[in-house]
Order: sequence, then C-alpha cells, then structure tokens
Amino acid sequence: MKSQAGQAPQEVLSFPCEIMVKAMGLAEDGFEMLVVQLVRVHAPNLGDNDFTSRPSSGGKYLSVSVRVQADNRTQMDAIYRDLSAHHKVLMAL
Repeated sequence: MKSQAGQAPQEVLSFPCEIMVKAMGLAEDGFEMLVVQLVRVHAPNLGDNDFTSRPSSGGKYLSVSVRVQADNRTQMDAIYRDLSAHHKVLMAL
C-alpha cells in the first residue's frame, strides 16, 4: 500500500493470522524436513499436519507449503529470511 509522505506504510496483514509459507527446491531426500525445521525455529508449535509437499510435473522440484500461525511481522520476516538464505531453497513465497 502507498503511504503519504512521512507516514509508515499500512500493514496488509492483521496479526495474529494464519499464513501459508511456501518454499521450493530440488526434489532431494530431506528437503521437506529441511523446510519444516527452518520454519519451526520461528514457529515451534507446528504440527505434523501443518505442512504438505508437491513435486513439479517433471519431478525435478519439490514445493513445500507450511501453515504458520504468525504472531507478528518480525516473525514472518525471520521465517522468509532464513528460508531465502538457505542454499537448498531456490524460492520462498
């Protein structure tokens, strides 16, 4: 959202909220658990039913979606920063 001069931009999300975090990488053994572990550092209450995986049509890539109960923007930024920084994560959405 645009902000007027001198004003902070308005938050699009209202916290706390549930959000889906998605990470994509090569379909290698352990990629799903890697993504879950990276997210769990910042959202320790993840359950076994809070993530799903889906391979690409050619099977080369894996998309991992994680449902997170986000408390604030700082927590979300930290999740995306850690996912994006990992060399096995090709993209985080």
